[in-house]
Amino acid sequence: MTEDASAQYKRHRFPAEVIAHAVWLYYRFPLSLRDVEDLLAERGIEVSFQTVAEWARKFGLKFARQLRRRSCGNFADKWHLDEMVVSIKGKKYWLWRAVDANGYVLDALLQSRRNKGAALRLMRKLLKSQGVTPRVMVTDKLRSYSAAKRQLMPGIEHRSHKGLNNRVENSHLPVQRRERRMMRFNSARQCQRFVSTHGQIANLFHLHRKHLTATDHRQLHAHASTIWREIALSFKA
Repeated sequence: MTEDASAQYKRHRFPAEVIAHAVWLYYRFPLSLRDVEDLLAERGIEVSFQTVAEWARKFGLKFARQLRRRSCGNFADKWHLDEMVVSIKGKKYWLWRAVDANGYVLDALLQSRRNKGAALRLMRKLLKSQGVTPRVMVTDKLRSYSAAKRQLMPGIEHRSHKGLNNRVENSHLPVQRRERRMMRFNSARQCQRFVSTHGQIANLFHLHRKHLTATDHRQLHAHASTIWREIALSFKA
């Protein structure tokens, strides 16, 4: 650990590398907090799952924001939008998500409605965060998308067909696996915080495996790991 990184984490008992590694484990893989506690213990790091939860809450979203700033403007101009049901304490919510043509998560927004207003909020958030309009927008046949698109982006091409939207539907799977592993989300706030963080960290380690040689894959993974360390160890706690 560098001296500078140690100073930035001086209010924490554990060094920066340990905290960053715990946060990375929790968001990168379908692990529970107790799983992360066990993995750290196997490496001789005695830390409670409550502490891991606090690290994930405190640092995860801040790391994700830095990743979002780095990736802004680098996504494909074809956006796929979709929504999935999330049940939180017996109440039904809708998790609206947008990915680009390569499967990178553009944004995710938890809402209590599945209507034009909810679609508008997602699209406004996308336009603000991306700073550009897409060339093509792909959705299922939910009419709320068409109505919102006509109001905000009337000039872009809109393809409304469930069979064309597998890209974003597949992007729901990691969150669904995590939801089961976590035995559902405890609150809407926790869910939003988790998906906002998870999507950006998943983007960093989302490597296009098709047509990649093993050497190329290793180089891309090493580059992603380097970026993660730069972000995690430069953060001022």
